[in-house]
Amino acid sequence: MNFNDIAKDLPSLLAALFTAILFIQSGFDKVFDWNGNLEWLTGHFSSTPLAKMVPMMLATVTLMEVATGLLAAAGIFYFLFTGSLLIVFISGVVGALSITALFFGQRIAKDYAGAAVLVPYFILQLIVIILSNPHLR
Repeated sequence: MNFNDIAKDLPSLLAALFTAILFIQSGFDKVFDWNGNLEWLTGHFSSTPLAKMVPMMLATVTLMEVATGLLAAAGIFYFLFTGSLLIVFISGVVGALSITALFFGQRIAKDYAGAAVLVPYFILQLIVIILSNPHLR
């Protein structure tokens, strides 16, 4: 791997680094403060059809966020060793699905401001997907 190869894919690598930081922090926050997150989300969804599914939804989103972050970080190292952005691409797809799940929940809870905050993160995941897509290279 030479500097020119890294420089050519630097936007993908920086987007992957941002994704790794974002999702690892968010996912691990849910892991290490499970009860606090569960309590807040239970109240947030208390008057919605999803009220009884909060623990399962929290577990699913936590798993997806941690997976996204770890895939993005691993994808950077994978690129440095192989020159392939495939793992970064997969992290973008999982990340976009994670944000979509969060967005769905916010809309169901009628937290429109919270849903709007997720849009830039979704756009970031689309950028990761576009920049690292093996079918577009």
